[in-house]
Amino acid sequence: MDKVREVIAYQDHFENFLKKQTEKVQNKIYKVIEAIETLERVPETYLKPIKTKKGLYEARVQLGSNIWRVFCFFDEGKLVILLNGFQKKTQKTPSKEIEKAAKLMDEYYREKEFEKLKGKKR
Repeated sequence: MDKVREVIAYQDHFENFLKKQTEKVQNKIYKVIEAIETLERVPETYLKPIKTKKGLYEARVQLGSNIWRVFCFFDEGKLVILLNGFQKKTQKTPSKEIEKAAKLMDEYYREKEFEKLKGKKR
């Protein structure tokens, strides 16, 4: 299958979240990531924008009646950056999880900007 996007994790939040999940859940998460990588138009069942933070999305993973979310965002269109993940226990996504993801997203862009500036100085 050809990839239309590249998915990478920022820092180690996603990896730490993934390690805590069972193999079944991990496989399901990988399937959702694969869909994000390979589908031209990713259905909202897999990827949905967060209304309260522009540019932030949640990758949606469901196994039976259990639900997990992994926050992510697009950088330069074809690159998807994975942030923190959590198991969803309530109807609404906890705002502290969204805030954490928003902070990480801002941090990513700050670091990127810093790298650009550093590169220009040389």
